[in-house]
Amino acid sequence: MIRRLSQNDHEQCFALLKRQPAENLFLIGDIEAFGYDQEFQKVWGEFNGKGELIAVLLRYEENFIPYAISKFNAQAFAEIMDQEATYSMMSGLKEITEQIEPYIKMKRLKRKRQFYYAKCTELSSDTTHDIDMSTVLQAVPDDAEELVTLLRAIPEFNESHTTVESKRRGLEKGVSRSFFIRENGKMVSTASTTAENTLSAMVVGVATLEDYKKKGYASKCMVKLCKQLLAENKELCLFYDNPAAGAIYKRIGFKDIGLWMMNSYEDLEG
Repeated sequence: MIRRLSQNDHEQCFALLKRQPAENLFLIGDIEAFGYDQEFQKVWGEFNGKGELIAVLLRYEENFIPYAISKFNAQAFAEIMDQEATYSMMSGLKEITEQIEPYIKMKRLKRKRQFYYAKCTELSSDTTHDIDMSTVLQAVPDDAEELVTLLRAIPEFNESHTTVESKRRGLEKGVSRSFFIRENGKMVSTASTTAENTLSAMVVGVATLEDYKKKGYASKCMVKLCKQLLAENKELCLFYDNPAAGAIYKRIGFKDIGLWMMNSYEDLEG
């Protein structure tokens, strides 16, 4: 049976999602922030014959995110998506999204992007034990403009939609945090989180200006960031599609946990 979830289902819903806090970062964060009864957010759940919740489908604005722990009714999830005609994206773990894809009838796949998904539950003592983090500073809201300026100066982030206002708001509200290093008064390297919730957080914006690379700055920012989050018993996760970057993350303590898909859809002609 599949039905809309409400606040009355919260305990059962979170019991399912908490099995994999990093994998369910966005689901947990969206539900904690906005609940089950919003114009822009809806949550459905599939229950087995014993009344146990086995799968969840969340719509946040134009994006659907599915999650399941075992076999689920992928066709029914696709039908729910097609009934919500305004969607333009489905994102989630590949083994789940690929089951839904064949049943989507009312939209055409426009673009499919695949990322490695990695998480960290403890740092690697071999590579992080002797790192000097004394030069790493934690950002405050007034650092937002300088952080955004740094990211925009790096080619990999030139399409980022992060604004000074959104960066400042995230730092103020505690849903993100940033660490950085200065050299001669100039901010040259940084690492941040986003989508923080009570159980997990995503690492983003790991970047160093070209002239300051190969000094270990990004690793220092990452390690200080990760230590703080892990001390709060939060799982850390990140996306990457660059094997070289993946190697750096793995040395710190991240491990691949799957592939994350971002499928963009458009309306059928006519």
